[in-house]
Amino acid sequence: MWRIDDGCRPPDAELLEMASLVEAHAEFFDRAKPIALARAPGRLDVMGGIADYSGSLVLEWPLSAAAWVAAQADDRPFVAIRTTEAAELSAEDSVTLPLHALAPARGPLDYESARAMLTADPRRAWAAYAGGAVVVLHHSRGRSSVDGSRCLLHSKVPIGRGVSSSAAIEVAAMQALAALAGIDLAGRDLALLAQRVENSIVGAPCGPMDQMTAACGVRDHFLALLCQPAELEPRVALPAELEVWGLDSGIRHAVTGGDYGGVRVGAFMGYRIIAEESGFASRLVAPGLVAVEDPRFRGYLANVSPSLWEARFRDRVPAALDGRSFLDRYQGHTDRVTQVDPSKNYAPRACTEHPIYEHHRVQIFRALLEGGAKSEASRVLLGELMYQSHASYGACGLGSDGTDRLVDLVREAGAGAGLYGAKIMGGGSGGTVAVLARSGRRRELDRIVAQYAIETGRPAALIGGSSDGALGYGVRWLLPA
Repeated sequence: MWRIDDGCRPPDAELLEMASLVEAHAEFFDRAKPIALARAPGRLDVMGGIADYSGSLVLEWPLSAAAWVAAQADDRPFVAIRTTEAAELSAEDSVTLPLHALAPARGPLDYESARAMLTADPRRAWAAYAGGAVVVLHHSRGRSSVDGSRCLLHSKVPIGRGVSSSAAIEVAAMQALAALAGIDLAGRDLALLAQRVENSIVGAPCGPMDQMTAACGVRDHFLALLCQPAELEPRVALPAELEVWGLDSGIRHAVTGGDYGGVRVGAFMGYRIIAEESGFASRLVAPGLVAVEDPRFRGYLANVSPSLWEARFRDRVPAALDGRSFLDRYQGHTDRVTQVDPSKNYAPRACTEHPIYEHHRVQIFRALLEGGAKSEASRVLLGELMYQSHASYGACGLGSDGTDRLVDLVREAGAGAGLYGAKIMGGGSGGTVAVLARSGRRRELDRIVAQYAIETGRPAALIGGSSDGALGYGVRWLLPA
């Protein structure tokens, strides 16, 4: 048996449940050693979405559903990882790796080799979220910070639904493993290290918003993040008269998919063209990768105003462009996370336009919320901004029939039913739709879920609630009894 080291805080129901789960997996752990417990929530991407890697302001809602990691030091030079979600993942439930494979004694493992090792087998690739944390900690803090360990992963964040189940696991794993090593990570550092796991080990070219929300979110508030590269701004309260919900379309989503990566490449192609049109100096630093001296936009499409885009740049960025023609003309783009595929066709105009307008939309959205959104007209305007964002996703090629239908159902119900707006979230191409509603409209949303299920045959679901991020919740400990 272990006992909860509650300190000054009594254990909450979630913590008690996780302690019981650890007991159920007691044979996986050493009963003589303490266990660090870390918790990180999923999120609703209410505004900002795929504009984060282009420097946009984003507004993210930390959910009540969270991922947990129970980590324990091990004297043996192994990293053992177990998941309680093996059945849902159609995967093996346990992976054990020698420590030297993740954290060599003679220097850090390069990320490309770590990704190849951890993701080669689809039935074991889930272990990259925690195993990648070991690799990234070793890179950032050195060999002395990483010892043998055991990690139990448990999550209530829906998988593949666009609510950041991966970021929640990554942040919780990073925080728990850092605690074992005696490393105190500030929220921003915790999030950016977890993002490195996602980008470099898992192989998903995401921006910082998911990990920042999982790490730094505050219950019942929007996390406001200016992604240049990841600057926290004052959090934004949701007026008591409003609620945000997620409508799960039942369509699995993955940011490792080709559509998301192609849209990101298209946006950076557009930035490269704008930089050239602006006369900024550039130089080749690696095949397909350039550095640009940009004193005006500082490398971010979000800093291009909509009016400037329309007046000067829009007609210069082609609607369609193949990768080979782009590379021949511009040598490469500025994104270190993705590569331009010479054989692929891209849509740079739509992909460039989205973050330019989205940053503008999010700023208006925040201003309305900070003003209290007291009038019905202001709430309708909030909803219209969400509908515009959703349409822009579709123009980029990241829509889906299910999410489009959910948005249409919300629009048809309308403000008269207390439903103001809806949009697809995160990487798009399925997943969950964010909804802004008047408080107390659960019944109307349940009707939409039921109608959608009848029309499509898909098991839709409603996602709600809010909770603190990993930093606010803190690391809790189970001590040997």
